[in-house]
Amino acid sequence: MAAVIPELGAAQRLVVKIGSALLVGAGGLRAEWLRALCDDVAAARARGTDVVLVSSGAIALGRQVLELPPGPLRVEQSQAAAAVGQIRLARAYEEALAPHGVKTAQLLVTLDDTTDRRRYLNSRATMQTLLGLGVVPIVNENDTVATDEIRFGDNDRLAAQIAVTCGADQLLLLSDVDGLYTANPKTDPDARHLPVIEQITPEIEAMGGDPISGLSKGGMKTKLMAARTAVAGGCAMAIAEGSVLNPLAAVANGARVSWFLPDTDPQAARKRWIAAMKAKGEVTVDAGAAEALRHGKSLLPAGVTAVSGRFGRGDPVVVLDAHGARLASGLVRYSSTEARAIAGHRSDEIEAILGYPGRAALIHRDDMVI
Repeated sequence: MAAVIPELGAAQRLVVKIGSALLVGAGGLRAEWLRALCDDVAAARARGTDVVLVSSGAIALGRQVLELPPGPLRVEQSQAAAAVGQIRLARAYEEALAPHGVKTAQLLVTLDDTTDRRRYLNSRATMQTLLGLGVVPIVNENDTVATDEIRFGDNDRLAAQIAVTCGADQLLLLSDVDGLYTANPKTDPDARHLPVIEQITPEIEAMGGDPISGLSKGGMKTKLMAARTAVAGGCAMAIAEGSVLNPLAAVANGARVSWFLPDTDPQAARKRWIAAMKAKGEVTVDAGAAEALRHGKSLLPAGVTAVSGRFGRGDPVVVLDAHGARLASGLVRYSSTEARAIAGHRSDEIEAILGYPGRAALIHRDDMVI
C-alpha cells in the first residue's frame, strides 16, 4: 500500500523551523524573505491552521550589531549576542505579521523546560492558550542563559520537541537543503533524493552529514534526530529548501522535500504515552463523574470522592469508579494534597479553598486515557 504524503495546506497545527542562514545574511536581516514567509503564515492562519515558528537568528543578528569577529564565539559572547539579537528578532516578526492582523508572542526555552515535568506542563498550557487566542508563538532557545550542559544545541531538535509539546500534526524544517539524500549531494554526484521516509532505520541514520552553512549549527544528523522525536509523537516532518520567497507556498505547490511519516497521530501518540506511565496515585469518583468520563468529559473535583497516594502536578494517576474498577488513567493537574482539599467541591470554590485560582479540571480530557 502506497504511503499517504501529507499536504501542508491540510495541517491542523504546523510548526515551522527557520534556520539562521535563511533569516540573516551578510547585510543583516533578510527583510523581504521574512515578509514573504509571514505572508505564508498569515495565509495558513486564514485556512484555520495553528502556526508556531521556531526561529534561529538571534545570535547571528546580535553578533552583527555588536561587531563580533567571525568564527566560534565564547559562551559569554554568544549569550550577549543573543540578548541583543533576540529583541530585534521578535520585533521583526511582530512587524511582519502585524499588517495581517496576526498577533505574536515570544517564548524562550531551555532543555530543562522540557525535561522538568512542571515546566513542560506550563509550557504546554501557555502554548495551547496562545494558539487558542489566535496568536503565533515565536520560539527560540534561551541562549542568554543556556549553557552547554542544558542547551538543545540546534533548533531542529528544539522544533521537534515543540511540535510534540503542542500536539502539532506537521513540522516543517526550512533549511539550506531540499531534503534527505543517500549521500551529500555537494560531494557525491550519485547521491539520490529520498522524497518519503516511512521508517528511520540505521541505514537512514547513516546518511546524516555535517552542517553545510557557516551560520547554522544543525546538519542532517540533527534533522534525523528531530525526525525521530517528531514521528514518535505522531507528527509528520518535512525537510525543505527554504531560501525562496514564500517557502511555505512553494512546499504546498509541490517543491521537492523529504517527508518523514509517523505511524499514528499526535493525540493517539500522547494517549499511548500516558497509558504506559506508572501511576503514582488513585482518584475515586462517583457515578455521575464516571458517566461523564465515559462520554469524553474532563474530570472535575466535584465528582471526586477519595484520593490516595502521593503525587505532584503532572504525575500519572489511575481513576477508579465507586466499586474500585479502573476507569481511566491520566495526568493530574493538582498535587495529592491539593486534590484532597478540593475533592467534592465545585470548580468555583477552588480559589477560596487553596488561596489561589486553580484549573477547573482535576484531569483534563486531553490528558486522559479511558
